[in-house]
Amino acid sequence: MNKKIFITLSVLISLCNMTTWAGDKNNLRELFLNNKANICAINLRTFNANDTNGNEIIDGDEESGNFLNAIKRLDELKKLNINTLHVLPITPTGRLKALGTAGSVYAAENFWSINPQIVDQKSELNDIEQARRFVQECHKRGIRVIIDLPSCGAYDLFLTHPELFIKDSRQCSIVPTDWTDVRLLQTGSNKRLNQDLIDAHKKFVDLVLDMGADGIRADVATIKPYNFWVEIINYARAKDPQFLFLAEASDSWREPPSIYAEFTPYNKLLQAGFDGYYGSFFNLKDWNAEQFIQHIKFNLELLNSFKEPKSVILSFTTHDEVSPILLHGENFSIMISWLNATLPFNPYCIDGFFSGDTYLYQWANTKASKSETDDDYYFVHRGKMDLFNFSRKPGGDNENILNNFKKAYDFRQNNIELISKGSFNPIKTDNDKVFAYSRCLKNQKIIVIGNLDFKKPQNGLCVKDRNINRKTELELLAGNDNIKVVKHSIHTDLNPGEIKVIQLKKIINK
Repeated sequence: MNKKIFITLSVLISLCNMTTWAGDKNNLRELFLNNKANICAINLRTFNANDTNGNEIIDGDEESGNFLNAIKRLDELKKLNINTLHVLPITPTGRLKALGTAGSVYAAENFWSINPQIVDQKSELNDIEQARRFVQECHKRGIRVIIDLPSCGAYDLFLTHPELFIKDSRQCSIVPTDWTDVRLLQTGSNKRLNQDLIDAHKKFVDLVLDMGADGIRADVATIKPYNFWVEIINYARAKDPQFLFLAEASDSWREPPSIYAEFTPYNKLLQAGFDGYYGSFFNLKDWNAEQFIQHIKFNLELLNSFKEPKSVILSFTTHDEVSPILLHGENFSIMISWLNATLPFNPYCIDGFFSGDTYLYQWANTKASKSETDDDYYFVHRGKMDLFNFSRKPGGDNENILNNFKKAYDFRQNNIELISKGSFNPIKTDNDKVFAYSRCLKNQKIIVIGNLDFKKPQNGLCVKDRNINRKTELELLAGNDNIKVVKHSIHTDLNPGEIKVIQLKKIINK
């Protein structure tokens, strides 16, 4: 071969390899810190479970969810503008003193291997190869992957590695609060950490990096010391600077779940290196309008107080929360979708939310004929995603919720600079049940109005804005078309739990 041709081909091959690598380079921290991570939480054990007989449990020859069959649903999420998956724990589940017939995904039997329950036993690929394939297929679609790190260990792990656990005066393991299927880990203190537990968590980081995943969500991150997280985060970032750390922590959490546990508040976790936390947006179900607006302002001020960029997720609904439909009806789910789409933080939902799942299972808490654990009951939390059994794929048939989710997330994606960077401006309503705010960037503007009374309508509302007059062109994106422009204000009525999103098509600057 001609030497010049050979050199040219070599350069081209090198460039192609560089392009492929660059296209798959982790950019999750950049997305998250710029409020552009649209996150969906999934439980791989149920994500694409095949319940052919319709009894809502995976039995007989039916197939539960695993890394490989999960790939079949990725295009569905991509079409919904989901660009980040929060994968609930993939570690083996404990079988002793367990809850549910498969064991809780948060009862970690160890921190350094993959749960065989989410591995396709018929495939020629081994467990880590299947995990890599799943992550690779996510990346091909522009979807990043966060892996959940359980906060506690299963009783099985206590029996094999007691050095990882706190013990009482009788050398018994500690059950934190009412989490009866797990035991409290011995983290040590900021002055002296438990190196055995540090090493176990470094093995978890290595496992996640070996999969090719992009970040970790730390379950109940508050029960480990500041210096514990500094060491773990620095260990991961030395291998991948873009590796995301998301803390399950809330500004409303004031104390640990056990007198034996450490407690590191949300702001100290952010100082330790976490990129973001949950906030308390799950309390929207109980808030009035002022409390909601104040919490948004609180988070904006908090995040701006750090030298390094930080952000937060909009945790209106999580796997720890009862289905919004059961809490406040269909309109609550629609409201959450539009809040996710219009607030200056990272949207978050769980599998099944966008189609209206109530997470009510016909067999819930009844005796099972077969179990992989020492619990022979189908244990579930009513109205919450099942974490304890081989249950059906999450989903629902509510077209109104699904259509609003699609429309809301399409709007967010098409106006991402407005939503991620635009100003947030609360609007006074003189009604403790009605919130209102605008989002502005240059010549773009939207106004959002919502009724947090889910039983009663709010009539005769007046929302003032100096950019509005009778010649202003308005486009109603969500809610009923009963708005009227009078001088510099919008007059409207709101149904129970209704949210209106109004886009100003022409802004006249005064």
